[in-house]
Amino acid sequence: MSARILQGSAFRDAIYAELRGEIDALRAAGITPGLAAVLVGENPASKIYVRNKIAACEQLGIFSAPFAPPASTTTDELLSLVAELNRRDDIDGILVQLPLPPQVDSKRVLESVSPEKDVDGFHPVSLGRLVSGRAGLVACTPAGCMEILRRSGIRAEGANAVVLGRSDIVGKPMALLLMHANATVTICHSKTRNLPEIVERADIVVAAMGRPWMVQPEWIGAGATVIDVGTNQITDAAEAERLFARYPERLEAFKKKGSALVGDVHPGAAEVAGALTPVPGGVGLLTIAMLMSNTVKAARLRRGRAAGTPAAAGVARS
Repeated sequence: MSARILQGSAFRDAIYAELRGEIDALRAAGITPGLAAVLVGENPASKIYVRNKIAACEQLGIFSAPFAPPASTTTDELLSLVAELNRRDDIDGILVQLPLPPQVDSKRVLESVSPEKDVDGFHPVSLGRLVSGRAGLVACTPAGCMEILRRSGIRAEGANAVVLGRSDIVGKPMALLLMHANATVTICHSKTRNLPEIVERADIVVAAMGRPWMVQPEWIGAGATVIDVGTNQITDAAEAERLFARYPERLEAFKKKGSALVGDVHPGAAEVAGALTPVPGGVGLLTIAMLMSNTVKAARLRRGRAAGTPAAAGVARS
């Protein structure tokens, strides 16, 4: 048995095609969706993430406004910037790229974003709407995972789903979305007992622990759907030797590049699972797509006009 590989590019392209129609309808009504991207400092990974998000805006015809405060920026300075962006009518979504420098109070900054412009879905109001099953802006990565399931024809209704990880950004909203889709959900974490046995009983596994190849093939039940959210950057040679001992091609690629990106799920799971998202090339592509979808949705909702149908699900169902 070999798993069906759920390539993120196909789902992303379908979402973008739908979004283009919606953006055209908004433009016809005199509205251009706008996204502000705030990147503090010179974190290399963050710069790549923001660059990819800006590129997606350009590809779709979304107005983008990048801001790059220095690494020395204070909490008050960032709060002032966010307040200015909250007031700007041409900005529908505000993205504050994480992580922020240690001197910045990240929670204060994120909670200062107007909920109607919270395209990351991190604000307590956004999470509260998700809990209560009300329409709103949903965290991009969990929303992307749900799109993968929906567009792959994998039914969550009635399924036993296990979510590995309990973060506010992925684990908790993922569990809520699955519950609203009528799955029976178990949330696991670092203190969960008998973890392999719990995972093995799942029809759907969402791995978001941030631990390289933690989920072993023998944990996966035959035919299960595995959504690997992990994006773990390997830079240590000893860790690479350990992880890639049975994968000489990957080890050689690591030695040439000096780094490797791996998920939370061991690649051997592909021999057991019914469907599996790859890393890279899986969920990460949907995260950016859902950011674009949320920006368009925010433009439609906050300007008080309807223009077409949302390109992607993000509305919780009770």
